[in-house]
Amino acid sequence: MENQSNKQNENELFWQREIIKKLLLDKKPNKTKKWPWVLLIIILIFIIFIMPFPFMSADNSGFKKHIATLDLSEEISDMNQTLEKLTNGLEDIYYNQKNVQAIIIRANSPGGSPVTSDIAYQEIQNYKKKYPKIPIYAVVSDVCASGCYYIISATDKIYANPSSIVGSIGVIMPDYDLRDLANKLGIKDRTKTAGRNKALGSPFQEETPEQIQILNSILDQIHNQFINAVKQGRSSRLKWEENPDVFTGRIFTGIEAKDIGLIDDFGSIYSVARSIMEDPVLIDYTPEDDWIEYIQKTMRVSLEYILLKTIGTNSSFK
Repeated sequence: MENQSNKQNENELFWQREIIKKLLLDKKPNKTKKWPWVLLIIILIFIIFIMPFPFMSADNSGFKKHIATLDLSEEISDMNQTLEKLTNGLEDIYYNQKNVQAIIIRANSPGGSPVTSDIAYQEIQNYKKKYPKIPIYAVVSDVCASGCYYIISATDKIYANPSSIVGSIGVIMPDYDLRDLANKLGIKDRTKTAGRNKALGSPFQEETPEQIQILNSILDQIHNQFINAVKQGRSSRLKWEENPDVFTGRIFTGIEAKDIGLIDDFGSIYSVARSIMEDPVLIDYTPEDDWIEYIQKTMRVSLEYILLKTIGTNSSFK
């Protein structure tokens, strides 16, 4: 019995040793555990090489005297990061202020958000006070209307081509009555509200005289703010008293704009640059789109293209 018990213990010890050997000495790679390392490497590459680019500041300290340029293009909106691009670009420019002779804003936009436009206007005014030795000019290419003109009216001088479109000092609020269409489609409006003006602007409800007055009052307030900003920015150069149409929201050619005082002179970015420096060096400080915004823009443009193809219409003004 004792011999049997000893043999059993020896067998158990033998199998225990074999199991330990297998665990410690098995050098075969575990293929199922490779993917976490691959994923970690991909994440590290993304962080090191891709993530920093949207947040890197332009360092042009190695350049000698030059003219800084900034783009003001597309629709002015929070989605397009108009304000962030403008302020970040100005920060980079003033970081290299010792070598910057002037700033030229290349304006080509149909306008957009009144709030974003006003904040951008105020930022330019603040930078002018903080760095009075660096002039800020605006050069209009094709169009600088509405909110775009709001912004550049804060600059020291505005130039444009005789055929450029400038102005549109007004405010628009699209408003549609879709009740007949809803009835034809069998759609009933069952919106519940607390407060008689909570559904203000609904396309499925009839506007009351009070609501019309409220909306007109809002538009007038924003319009007056726009007008006052332009008057302040352009000061005595704007002949608004002799030209009552200037604040009616209409657009003007570059020729008309010069006569009225909406612009100072005709010129392109190159002719303006030559008037500042004999052999001008232009450096673009416009921040590049980050990868998320690039994807969003690509998707938005594709969707707009599909819609335009579907309805068969196109328009260059919004």
